[in-house]
Order: sequence, then C-alpha cells, then structure tokens
Amino acid sequence: MIIDKLYDSVKKKGHVCVGLDTSMEYIPKWLLNKHTSIENAILEFNQSIIYDTLDVAACYKVQIAYYEALGLKGMTVYRKTLKYLRDKNAIIIADVKRGDIAKTAEMYAKAHFEGDFESDFVTLNPYMGLDGIESYLPYIENKDKGLFVLVRTSNEGASDVQYLKTESGEKVYDVVGNKINKLNLKYLGLNGYGPIGGVVGCTHTDEGVKIRKSLDKMFFLIPGYGAQGGKAGDVAVYFKSGNGGVVNSSRGILLAYRKASDGEKNFGGYARKEVIRMRDDIKSKL
Repeated sequence: MIIDKLYDSVKKKGHVCVGLDTSMEYIPKWLLNKHTSIENAILEFNQSIIYDTLDVAACYKVQIAYYEALGLKGMTVYRKTLKYLRDKNAIIIADVKRGDIAKTAEMYAKAHFEGDFESDFVTLNPYMGLDGIESYLPYIENKDKGLFVLVRTSNEGASDVQYLKTESGEKVYDVVGNKINKLNLKYLGLNGYGPIGGVVGCTHTDEGVKIRKSLDKMFFLIPGYGAQGGKAGDVAVYFKSGNGGVVNSSRGILLAYRKASDGEKNFGGYARKEVIRMRDDIKSKL
C-alpha cells in the first residue's frame, strides 16, 4: 500500500516533506536569464531541488496554485514536475485541497489520480461533509492511492470554524478528525496506518498529544514548521514510535540558498543541506 511505502520512506530517509510551492521570485537570477521563459526556469529549479534532495526527503508536496497562477504554461510545468518525480520513484502529495461533492468530486479524483496530473496522495477539504471524500475511495481501494484530509490547520483563521465547540463539548476539528479516522480504519496497511491521513498543523501543540492518541491509526501531514513558526519540539508530539507523519517545509528549503553568499550557483545543494538540518533537528527531539 502507498501508506506503507510512505512509512518506509520516513523510516529510511527521515520526516521531511519538500514543498515545491515554487514562485518565480524564488528562482536565482542567473537561472531566469538562462531561459527564454519563466516556465522552463521553474522546471529546472524544481528538477534540481528534487535531484539534490531525493535520498534525504521522505516525499514531495506540490502546491498546484503556484502553477495554476501561470496559466496553461504553468500547468505544463506542474505536469512535467510530477512526471520527473514519478520517474524518480518519489512519493507525491498533490496539494490541491479539493472540497466538492458528487460528480464534481469524481472529476477531481480522476484529474489528480490519473493521466497528466497523477499523484500518490491528494489533499482534501472535508468541511462540506464526508460525501466529499466518497468519490476518492475507489482509488484507495483499487489504485493504491491515498488522501490527506484537513483536520486542524496551522493558520490563524483555524479558530473561526475548527475550534468551535459542538453540543457534545468537542471541538469541530475533533469531530472531523474522528469521522475521517473511522473511515481510515477500513484500509489499514502493514505498518498500522491507513491511507486516509490528516493535515494537522504543528503551530498549536497544546492539543498535540490528544490528537495523536485519538487518531492513532492516521498518518499526518504536518505543516507549520520553519517559516510559520513551528519548531522540532512542536512537531515531535505528532509522531508515534518515531513515525506516523511527515513535516512539510517549502520556503525554508527552496530559499535556503539565500543564506549563503555563493548560494545562487548551488541552490540545490543548499536545499539538500537544509533538508538534512531539518531532518536531524526533528530526530533530535524524538
């Protein structure tokens, strides 16, 4: 199962998920000048980051918005980036945060689990209800795919809805997480986790121990480390026996080269150093 593959990747390479949220502003000037199009420069940037971090990163999260913003050419870069990752046998999380239902959800599932934009996992927003997840289940059952569903996010606005208390006294994110975990239990892999994981931000650690205990069979995608203020100690509470989650970093890795005077010429190398530093930082707190 794909979740077992991700578990084994974390065991072998560490917890780092490299976020390819690649903006034009992140590209070194010499690389922009080398190409006649922004799109080709972004593609070479992505490929270099992947090549230099492949043996130390557990997986890659590609945020589709950065490519959609560039129109058709940007979506070509998105497609080629995904293909490059597949050719390298890397695990891909497509960060698309879809949240629709019925036939529309079926089309989203087809779009991101088949064809040009095929990935291993997609991110979903469940706040329209669990019928927004149903259309993806055939791909879990028959195509070895997985999901990361928003449970409790790392942004300040999470309190607007996710932290509201229900009549039972539970918070909304607790109810959502428990419903998703119940569905996840139908598909457990060899390592004790199911392929329906949760997105759980690390910037609110006070509930972390409770979340990990209540969602014990759910693999976590953990944003919030680094640029959003989360530290290794904040992240550590979301693991179980040293596994059970990946920690995403985007800007911290993609822009690591800017911390060195000679960084532009070796941006991939500095990305690698940052992944290793981050990996070791997290490991030291486990």
